[in-house]
Amino acid sequence: MNVFRFLGDMTHLISILILLLKIYATKSCSGISLKTQELYALVFLTRYLDLFTDFISVYNSFMKVVFVGTSLAIVWCMRHHRAVRRSYDKDLDTFRHHLLVAACLVLALFVHEKFTVQEILWAFSIYLEAVAILPQLVLLQRSGNVDNLTGQYVFFLGAYRAFYIINWTYRYFTEPHFSRWIACISGLIQTALYADFFYYYFISWKNNAKLQLPA
Repeated sequence: MNVFRFLGDMTHLISILILLLKIYATKSCSGISLKTQELYALVFLTRYLDLFTDFISVYNSFMKVVFVGTSLAIVWCMRHHRAVRRSYDKDLDTFRHHLLVAACLVLALFVHEKFTVQEILWAFSIYLEAVAILPQLVLLQRSGNVDNLTGQYVFFLGAYRAFYIINWTYRYFTEPHFSRWIACISGLIQTALYADFFYYYFISWKNNAKLQLPA
């Protein structure tokens, strides 16, 4: 495992910890899209089915369990924890995420690296992760003001994918048989979706001001 993959994993883990801190410390999920969290839970559940069949390393298995477990815990908390559920911005979180699921599933059935159930589900999870942030970004645009923890959560989530692009580039030049082109293209699309958010995040950081997104 190279340093860029490790940094990607760590920024991803930091984003999750920030979100858990926001939910459990403030008892609020205001500004957080339940639909995005449900999409991420589906991403990890379909991607890490090999957890029960293929062992790569203790680190790899541990991270898979963490990502699956935390994503399910966040969805459960937002749906069933009374105090947290009351703060959910249901009227703003109206993105039709089921259309993303359907489109990614159809794409995975036709564009994959190998015609097996596991590979199709892997491709589906990659495509879905690339667009899973859309409900979250739309919610933030509609709400306008973004609180500090939510802004940091989205920032580190975007940084995680940026590090993974560097990781894939590094592996392409150092590993003779590396050919995860689906992940590379999807990662570029996913990072591009964050471009607008990154711009306003940088402006707010530079001016030491509250993060605000244009409606």
